[in-house]
Amino acid sequence: GTSRQIPQTIIIGVRKGGTRALLEMLDIHPNIVVAATEVHFFDWDENYVKGIDWYRSLMPFSYGNQITIEKTPGYFTSPQAPERIHDMNSSIKLLLILRDPTERVISDYTQVYYNRVESHKPVQLFEDIVIKNGALNTKYKAIQRSLYDVHMEKWLKHFSLDQIHIVDGNTLIKDPLPELQKVERFLNLPSRIMSSNFYFNQTKGFYCIRSDGRERCLHESKGRPHPLVNNTVLEQLYSYFREHNAKFYQMVNHSFDWH
Repeated sequence: GTSRQIPQTIIIGVRKGGTRALLEMLDIHPNIVVAATEVHFFDWDENYVKGIDWYRSLMPFSYGNQITIEKTPGYFTSPQAPERIHDMNSSIKLLLILRDPTERVISDYTQVYYNRVESHKPVQLFEDIVIKNGALNTKYKAIQRSLYDVHMEKWLKHFSLDQIHIVDGNTLIKDPLPELQKVERFLNLPSRIMSSNFYFNQTKGFYCIRSDGRERCLHESKGRPHPLVNNTVLEQLYSYFREHNAKFYQMVNHSFDWH
């Protein structure tokens, strides 16, 4: 009695915002099934041309009472994704998980740094990438990805604000349950995720998941220590994002506790 369904909900981003944590925590819910991998259907042309049947073939099998969710953090910053998702399903519900934009930049750098170390490629200090000729390097991709107002504008051309639920990534890591209950309400699902589904792992420094009689933590690549960043550089980043954050708060009628 199961079949593969096109997602009724997509986690559209943001990269290094907590998308994997959100997906794995939602997977606790009996009415949710999740795609195992990032599909990159709407942001990569070489996948998009394969068509909707190819997309559906990558989804898990589900029952009629279950919602299929996929997550690809690259969608939020993709110029093509909003229109393409709208063309597939104009009434779809979208989940966007965001965190402090400066923290997100540092986390973005950290992921690339470790990937380069593991591949024996040369690495640069954070400050040497972020500052060029004494000024903030605003062309740095990680900084561009944190301009939430710029990207949100594209989504709001195709979707109404009540179709996009914003999850506070900073809160999700510290206290997952309230954020997940808001998602349950947004998706019109019965409340099934409980505080007993989480336990704090002292070694890792974040919450792990307990469901179906087993315990699991996010992959070891999650929660890696960030580099210590020079205070002057931090202040430059905070200052640069301040105006963009204010615009974003206005757009979504909600403020966040960001620098």
